[in-house]
Amino acid sequence: MSLEVNIKKAFPTFTLDVNFTAGSETLGFLGASGCGKSLTMRCVSGIETPDEGRIVVNGEVFYDSEQRINLTPQQRKTALLFQNYMLFPNLTIEQNVGAGIGKDVPKEEHKAIVTEELKRFGLSGFEKRYPAQLSGGQQQRVALARMLAAKPGILMLDEPFSALDAHLKSVLEQNLVSLFDAFDGTIMYVSHDIDEALRFCDRIAVVEYGHIMEIRDGEGLVHSPQSTAGIKLTGCKNATAAEKAGPTAVHLPTWGITVDMGGSVPDDVKTFGLREFYLQRAQGPGTNCYRVRVDRVSDSRFERTVLLGFLERDASAGAEADKATDEMAYLEQHLFWRVDKLQESTANLPYEGEELWIRIPAEKAYLVSK
Repeated sequence: MSLEVNIKKAFPTFTLDVNFTAGSETLGFLGASGCGKSLTMRCVSGIETPDEGRIVVNGEVFYDSEQRINLTPQQRKTALLFQNYMLFPNLTIEQNVGAGIGKDVPKEEHKAIVTEELKRFGLSGFEKRYPAQLSGGQQQRVALARMLAAKPGILMLDEPFSALDAHLKSVLEQNLVSLFDAFDGTIMYVSHDIDEALRFCDRIAVVEYGHIMEIRDGEGLVHSPQSTAGIKLTGCKNATAAEKAGPTAVHLPTWGITVDMGGSVPDDVKTFGLREFYLQRAQGPGTNCYRVRVDRVSDSRFERTVLLGFLERDASAGAEADKATDEMAYLEQHLFWRVDKLQESTANLPYEGEELWIRIPAEKAYLVSK
């Protein structure tokens, strides 16, 4: 089982330009809305046609611009789960599940396939009902059953949790495990949620403005991102522009500070990243220690999120942005710090207006050049 995609498609605002391969695995596509994740999937399914390139699934050429091959969606035998399930409202549940089964399949075999998938997803007894008579979670299970019943060459899921509440989401997670266990082949999984992608995907492609910035396994992506998009999409709140300031030093102009990385800095460094829970309180001046002011705090059950403003910024940072007129610039000039309330006494928690020293542990930071 394999997937090969190398395609381009131009749009007024950006150009989709992706090149990747996948085997019998779940390959996630992680990125912001409108970056090209779903578009890539739609090109594989045949709903969209690239301007040029080649798509091959399990050795069968779905699309090849040079050879003028462009199979119809029906010919491609793919299974694509949309956010809104796309069930046929005028068909019963068993008819919906059997809708993708080939017309050449004998009647008894057709019935057996439908019965098997209804049972797999806990839908036995709902055969004669219509989609409108089912809950959202049940409708999604019908869509999953239909996908497997069609015996597709590839499965594609486009943000399947987006329309569900927390309870239904947890139930569907288990349904997806059943779906993935039953399918031997390539699964494409679109998401904008890093935790969701980590739970289901063997590898994750980070997509930004129509390009794949990196493809990594989840562990590598979280602990060693190789792109600015990878840093941000894995939930790192402290990501800021960086410039080389010496063999082992990096200058962060937006924050107005210089950090000693303790090792070589790439000449073309672009971004510095640091996860907010790695920051450390310091007692005073020292390597990578900075005097800061607590400008904002917010509490959740077990954490306090703190916004820190640098008090001794260099001239490159310019004047501090006015939070009332330019909230985004104001936030970009600040450092996010997440404090574990279970580990700190109430008396030691940082409070708004407090001035203190903070240490940036360079060994925990990321430097990327793209």
